[in-house]
Amino acid sequence: MRNILLTIALVGFLAAALPSRVAAQDCGCSSDECCSQWGYCGTGCRSGQCYAAPTTDTVSVPDIVTDDFFNGIIGQADDSCVGKSFYSRQAFLDALESYPLFGTTGSVDNSKREIAAFFAHVTHETGHFCYIEEIDGASNNYCDETVTQYPCNPDKGYYGRGPIQLSWNFNYGPAGESIGQQQFFNASSAFIDL
Repeated sequence: MRNILLTIALVGFLAAALPSRVAAQDCGCSSDECCSQWGYCGTGCRSGQCYAAPTTDTVSVPDIVTDDFFNGIIGQADDSCVGKSFYSRQAFLDALESYPLFGTTGSVDNSKREIAAFFAHVTHETGHFCYIEEIDGASNNYCDETVTQYPCNPDKGYYGRGPIQLSWNFNYGPAGESIGQQQFFNASSAFIDL
């Protein structure tokens, strides 16, 4: 009888202890970590079955960002806006070639959400593609002199330019490095033509 009770206790212990260890091993996580839905180990995610990394769907961004879609945004800007002759759907599609995963990772719904979030942001920042520079941006000092990796050029202004309206020297520097354009850090308005 004692062996039966010991066996039942051992089975109960293993049944309680092993699932979390087995689930952690699905991702290669240690026993004190859990596996995220994207297959990464950590302590802040829900434990359980790992999921495969996001897949690239057969989403065509140009099929979502149609002429009607783009013109519906830029058409809300006044005809006198400088951005009307600067921003175009074709320029967006040309830039898209440098970012092949934009709007194509995950489900079709996720792709549409990513595209919508991007256009919501740039529409807000540019006033429906009206502005190519921050309003009164040149009068603002976006220089953080404590960031020595990207020291400020006193002859330049690090205010918002382009559709994302990037500001501050500590943002200009890494942005320029990421696209291989060091002149980006020089904060001249020429960079918006890249």
